[in-house]
Amino acid sequence: MHNFKELTIWKEAKDLSITIYKLTNSFPKSEIYGIISQINRASVSIPSNIAEGAGRNTNKDFSRFISIAIGSSFELETQLIIAHEIGYIGEKPFNECIEKLSLIQKKLVNFNKYLKSN
Repeated sequence: MHNFKELTIWKEAKDLSITIYKLTNSFPKSEIYGIISQINRASVSIPSNIAEGAGRNTNKDFSRFISIAIGSSFELETQLIIAHEIGYIGEKPFNECIEKLSLIQKKLVNFNKYLKSN
């Protein structure tokens, strides 16, 4: 088992999730059960799966949860692109979120490779 709170990737994913929640606060209230909910759930899924995987007994099990977190990150990326193209997210916050998300995705992929090799 790993202490997820000590993992840099968990901290970065958690911080991004908080940023996303603040960002979606400015979306139209008519989207509360639509894209707001989808984006927020996908963003929370990333650090949540890292934490859940860290509590598993084997690297193989941990790797499975990291794979789920990777999938959630691409789901989030898609939803951010859609929200941006609709006009719900401005250029600067969109680029900042995408940049942070891309770094998290790279770290998740590399961490998953590490877990699979050990």
